[in-house]
Amino acid sequence: MIIGVLLKGYSGFYYVFAEDRVWECSLRGRFRVKDQDFLPGDRVKILPDEGDKATIEAVEPRRNVLSRPAIANVDQALLVFAMTSPKPDLNLLDRLLIQVTDAGIEPIIIFTKLDKYEAVLTTGAEEPSITDVYRQIGYTVFEVSSETGQGIEEVRAQLVDKVSVLAGPSGAGKSSLFNALSPGKKLKTGEISLKSKRGRHTTRHVELMVCAGGLVADTPGFSSLFLPPMKRAELADCFPEFIDRRSSCRFNSCLHDKEPNCAIKAALENGEISAVRYEHYLIFLQEVIEAERRY
Repeated sequence: MIIGVLLKGYSGFYYVFAEDRVWECSLRGRFRVKDQDFLPGDRVKILPDEGDKATIEAVEPRRNVLSRPAIANVDQALLVFAMTSPKPDLNLLDRLLIQVTDAGIEPIIIFTKLDKYEAVLTTGAEEPSITDVYRQIGYTVFEVSSETGQGIEEVRAQLVDKVSVLAGPSGAGKSSLFNALSPGKKLKTGEISLKSKRGRHTTRHVELMVCAGGLVADTPGFSSLFLPPMKRAELADCFPEFIDRRSSCRFNSCLHDKEPNCAIKAALENGEISAVRYEHYLIFLQEVIEAERRY
């Protein structure tokens, strides 16, 4: 019996990576009877047959599951956003940070198109990089260029022996990043619509691929994401820069909105936390409150 990782399912067959090779697997009858679902990332026990054929004999319990993209047992999420063309949607980035953290997955922020951003900076047309905001909060942040190779080796080292998922909006350069990380394995890349400044979807399904000593899923791009179910008091836990300051609020139940003597608002006024992040917090707080009322 061999333990491997499910890469994808297709037309009734399942492709499993184990012992540095890919096995084409069928299901043991009991799985078909139970109608069990299988996701990329599932750890499975397989019984080898002739050649690269095998049978899935057992499925191990999942450590975590993402619903969009649908994938299991993820170690880290590479949240990929362009530094320019298109301009990064920081509201979406903060939503993704909450989503993956809530799922128990380590977020890694990757800002792409560094070469284009540096070219724009020389014209004085844009503000300095926002990457330091997230670094100061404590997130791992990389700035890369898939064209010039800047920062690619640092990201590649992050992937070894891990299951990673690439997530972010269309046009951010996820497929180009994968191609730079894994030379010789080319994924289709799209162009930015000049009219809308938004990307065209180029990835249509979810599957894990061998990349840089680990397994990586390039996932369909998306531009909106619901927050995970939570109580209003729990939202602040998703903002690391709030955590150490909350004990200084006047009220233990402070939501950091309209309450007096709020340490978070004081930090905002002193420039100690990002005004954009705080604005997103208020937007998310209203969404959480409205969701509470519905249920």
